[in-house]
Amino acid sequence: MSQLFSSKNVKLLTNPLNENNPITVQVLGICSALAVTVKLKPAFVMSLSVIVVLTFSNLIISLIRKGIPNRIRIIVQLVIIASLVILVDQVLKAFVYDVSKQLSVYVGLIITNCIIMGRLEAFAMTNKPWDSFLDGIGKGLGYARISIVVAFFREFLGSGTIWGYPVLEKLGAYQIGYVNNGLMILPPMALILLGTIIWIQRSRTRSLIEKK
Repeated sequence: MSQLFSSKNVKLLTNPLNENNPITVQVLGICSALAVTVKLKPAFVMSLSVIVVLTFSNLIISLIRKGIPNRIRIIVQLVIIASLVILVDQVLKAFVYDVSKQLSVYVGLIITNCIIMGRLEAFAMTNKPWDSFLDGIGKGLGYARISIVVAFFREFLGSGTIWGYPVLEKLGAYQIGYVNNGLMILPPMALILLGTIIWIQRSRTRSLIEKK
């Protein structure tokens, strides 16, 4: 058990949350992160979908990596990702159909998500299954963390709700003059919020490095 969760493996889970975040550091997967963050619920479901697809595609590719001819490795990777995306899409339509409709084509576009293709090429093709499994979870959680933070502020300030619950209305904010910020639900604001997060994170990371 200690070998399964060695310090190296723990870093595979924790580094993507901050120091090696796929969105804020590697600047990957930004399109979907910006597109589905108007509300918290769709952002959460999309993040969960990315985690599932990334984790299991990493695992499958790692298991069969030695048998994949180099000249068709990209095709094999795409087939595996597409199969998992189809399964996830069907599950969403069966159990959370309203959210599936809100996500629209973005679930299908997980197939072309740069984070997933990047991890298959850079990690799963050269590492063991358990390491690849953890790497998929870590990178997926890193993606989810940023998407959910952006969605929280956009929904809270733009619609006055959290997960659809009218928080500001219950707190009486409208009675004292608060007005929902319509700019928060527009696409440019998602980019501004993400840029702010990137600035804060990189400034903090630089400060920690300088202290060391």
